[in-house]
Amino acid sequence: MTVMDRLNASLEKWLPEQRLFLRSEDTTRFVRLRPVTQLVGISGMTLVFGWTLVASSFLVIDAVSSGNSRDQIQRSQAAFEQQLAQLQAERDARAAEALAAQSRFTVALEQVSQMQSQLLASEESRREMETGLAAVQSTLRDTLTDRDTATADASGTAPEADRSKEFAVALDILSTELRDSADQRSIAVEEAEAARLAAQELTAERDQILARNDEILTQLEDAVTVSVAPLDEVFRNVGMNPDDVLRTIRSGYSGQGGPLTPMSYSTRGNAALTDTEVKARQIIVTLDQMNTYRIAIEKLPLAMPVTQNFRYTSGFGRRWGRMHEGIDMAGPVGTPIHATGDGVVTFAGRQGAYGNLIKIRHELGTETRYAHLSRIGVKVGDRVSQGELIGAMGNTGRSTGPHLHYEVRMNGRAVDPMSFIKAADNVQ
Repeated sequence: MTVMDRLNASLEKWLPEQRLFLRSEDTTRFVRLRPVTQLVGISGMTLVFGWTLVASSFLVIDAVSSGNSRDQIQRSQAAFEQQLAQLQAERDARAAEALAAQSRFTVALEQVSQMQSQLLASEESRREMETGLAAVQSTLRDTLTDRDTATADASGTAPEADRSKEFAVALDILSTELRDSADQRSIAVEEAEAARLAAQELTAERDQILARNDEILTQLEDAVTVSVAPLDEVFRNVGMNPDDVLRTIRSGYSGQGGPLTPMSYSTRGNAALTDTEVKARQIIVTLDQMNTYRIAIEKLPLAMPVTQNFRYTSGFGRRWGRMHEGIDMAGPVGTPIHATGDGVVTFAGRQGAYGNLIKIRHELGTETRYAHLSRIGVKVGDRVSQGELIGAMGNTGRSTGPHLHYEVRMNGRAVDPMSFIKAADNVQ
């Protein structure tokens, strides 16, 4: 007895041999299904069924994780814009404080200059008084000498005494003026020293404010730079050139107007700008780039066309030797179908193997298609918004069961819709 015979004999208890009779008009044939054959068939069907369950579960998990990508993008943008506004407000406050400190520093310098002028004037007056006093003292000494000589000669006593009194009075007046001038000089010196200390404190305060302002600008620059990178990656993932996208958006948002303020120019380019001004200009440029990206993202079809439970049944690429230019999402007939981005309906009707079909033209050269629908809820020329209900899932056209065939085209060329659905993950 061979191994196969022994194996069939051991399986006979659970899988008895079956015979299938095939009868035609003049003959009768039968096919014998031995236990081993039945076991192989059952095992194959079990493996296929298990693989189908695992693949479906992975696809459902992927659909659930990407279903709310648009809301997460909006929340992330709102949080970043709020943080950006706070940093800008803090930067403006620090700039105002720096300007106020600069103004106080200028006033203090002016006070110091005035005090120095007063001090120089007082010093000049003191020198003049000292010179006058020296002259008076010399004259007084000469007068006293003459007086003593006259007294010794015993003649002209009264006139000499009057002259001595006059010189004594003049000397007292000059001494008093000299003391007042010295006192004023001391006061001026004290005020000038106080003004100098105040100017030093204001200088330190201004330097601290400028340092803090520079720190805020650095944080702001890092924040906007980090935030632009994932937005740039979004367009690269869907096959777009970010530079071309920025040029297209800016050409459509190029309105200008209003009064113009004078602009200063430098023959040295940015050499005349401070580091703070260079950072501020770079931040403005990056913010403009980020805002342009935000406008572009709002124009792309990044949302899911089906928000209720569904199952991916076919992906983008070659299938059975032919190109499958979209993805298939299976679900019950009547499942709501939503527009994946803002756009204009260019076709709404029946078209060959597509069955009931809706085409929506979006900006930046993108188009979406929704095929095999059971119901069409829009007409040609309608403007639709992202998430708007446009139809219902069906089984029209060349279809083996109820599902949505969803396509995304870039400038007429079919691209993988999953790259758009998953691209939004880069900005979370």
